[in-house]
Amino acid sequence: MSESLDALDARLLLLLTDSPRLGVLECARRLGVARGTVQARLDRLTERGILGGFPPELDLAAMGYGLTAFAVLEIAQGRRAEVVTALSAIDEVCEVYATTGQGDLFVRMVARDNDDLQRVVDEVVGAPYVRRTSTSIALSTPVPPRVRPLLERLARS
Repeated sequence: MSESLDALDARLLLLLTDSPRLGVLECARRLGVARGTVQARLDRLTERGILGGFPPELDLAAMGYGLTAFAVLEIAQGRRAEVVTALSAIDEVCEVYATTGQGDLFVRMVARDNDDLQRVVDEVVGAPYVRRTSTSIALSTPVPPRVRPLLERLARS
């Protein structure tokens, strides 16, 4: 079982969430700890797979992909790897989750408009071993992807 985050780890991750371009020295200054402590924490968080990098936060709508849709896919039994490979080749497929319950895969995809979404859905449906899909268009994102509340709780402990 992996060890959990402590308050300093959480405070460091919150700091980097808010300002991902901060250097180790500035993080140390803001957290009131030694530079070596911050570097050791970053190394350990990376080694444990908690911190995977610092990608920029991109606004897909501003990039021209203003439509987000979700699809539940039912696939042929035992063919998940082939379907995932095919979905990975579709640029507009942003995420795929293997799920329990109704359907086998949950797919988040983006498109430029409704016509473009139809093209993307046709590509998804055309993937080998996809048996049935149910697609929904996102109207808004009232709660965007987040980890802040979890980090804030840990930082308070």
